Amino acid sequence: DLDLISITAPNAFHKEMAIATLRAGKHVYCEKPLASTLRDSKEMVLEAKRSKGKTQVGFNYLSNPMFSVARSLIRNGELGDILSFRGIHAEDYMSDPEEFCTWRHEPVGGGVLADLGSHILATAEFLLGPINEVYGNCITVMASRKGENGENRDIVVDDISRSYLKFANGVTGSIEANWLATGYKMKHDFEIHGTLGSLAYSQERLNELHFFSKKDKQGLQGFRKIEASPDHEPYGRFCVAPGHQLGFNDLKAIEISKFIKAIAGIEPEPFNFEKGHRIQRLVEAIRRSSNENIWINV
Repeated sequence: DLDLISITAPNAFHKEMAIATLRAGKHVYCEKPLASTLRDSKEMVLEAKRSKGKTQVGFNYLSNPMFSVARSLIRNGELGDILSFRGIHAEDYMSDPEEFCTWRHEPVGGGVLADLGSHILATAEFLLGPINEVYGNCITVMASRKGENGENRDIVVDDISRSYLKFANGVTGSIEANWLATGYKMKHDFEIHGTLGSLAYSQERLNELHFFSKKDKQGLQGFRKIEASPDHEPYGRFCVAPGHQLGFNDLKAIEISKFIKAIAGIEPEPFNFEKGHRIQRLVEAIRRSSNENIWINV
């Protein structure tokens, strides 16, 4: 009697669970990253195309109304010609060298680039369109960690990953993924600079977008705070007053509401398996670039 299966298991199980779900004629919501390898994610995309089931990959930060405001400002020319992008997703849940290794430290876990980097890559493309080329640098800082039985285990996945980016529209930028960022719990931040203005955002204050405009009068220029309110749909579905703020779970609710509309045939899938596969391609390209020390065309 189930209509939809939500997959929140470790990455290595995503493909098997998703394909079984689709073959059973069910819709599937899968947490990111879509799979452990590009080959697996491609199989999932092909199965989704054969199935009647709708798909969704869990990138709920993109459902933030402030992200839509940022994209509108960019598209409406309020920033002028875009000059650069800088993004980071940093947390500290792996910063303790005495912390036991987990499935995230296995190669199938994908390291920090897949775990956190996938989020900031999705944000970059949401705001500025497709990334054409990458130059990556993936670093394993803690080469060994304790296993469950106290034994030392070699770690080969990345703890910090950085990449230079070239977008299809000519904009250049960079991203960083870091799970050793002591003191940060949710630093999903970006800055975008243009000839007429700039944007700055931090996930730790997810109801705020900061906007600088050169159109403001000299002497009164500065970053202004745009605060989430009922003017920014669907904030008003949660609260009638500005300044009361949305939270992480509200972004999940917004994300799922869009998926339900897609299942009902009202809207297209907001971030389906094909789009999730796209992020996997970027992750694999950055990793390959780091290994070969060359620019990679995506």
